[in-house]
Amino acid sequence: MPSNVTYDQHYRDDAAACGAPFEEFDAFCGEAEPGSVLDLGCGQGRDALLFARAGHRVVGVDLSSVGIEQMRGVAEAEGLAVEGVVADIRTYEPDEPFDVVLLDRVLHMLAADDRGPMLNTAMGAVAPDGHLLVAEGPKGMAPVRAAVEASGWVLVKATSNRLIARRPAMLPNP
Repeated sequence: MPSNVTYDQHYRDDAAACGAPFEEFDAFCGEAEPGSVLDLGCGQGRDALLFARAGHRVVGVDLSSVGIEQMRGVAEAEGLAVEGVVADIRTYEPDEPFDVVLLDRVLHMLAADDRGPMLNTAMGAVAPDGHLLVAEGPKGMAPVRAAVEASGWVLVKATSNRLIARRPAMLPNP
């Protein structure tokens, strides 16, 4: 996994390093009832801020203190409900279930042995009838889709690079 120093510098160099939110996530956000959102590996808060602007309460977690501070600064300036947590997502343990959990292009940055446990952590943080949103490259998305389907989740939308899945209400945590 790249170090926080690498991302700290990357975020200092470009205040919009990750670009605009993906259209699938933007569309989902526009249709979702406001609730709670956990953005794991949030970087500068591209998705976290998108959801907060739509009225969601958001917790963004990232290893980069620079990314978290940039996200907090925008949230404070706009009066948004965003909590920023500087932590390694591999060891971060959510203390509540969330209506939406996001993993936007972070799994491929982890060591192969960490990807499955990270996906399980993310899935375990989704409240009943909540949603998991994942963006990855095609090679990384195949095992994500397989794990989500094997767990009994409902695929709402799935492409080679994006996945939106709903956790059925009666499904136990993974």
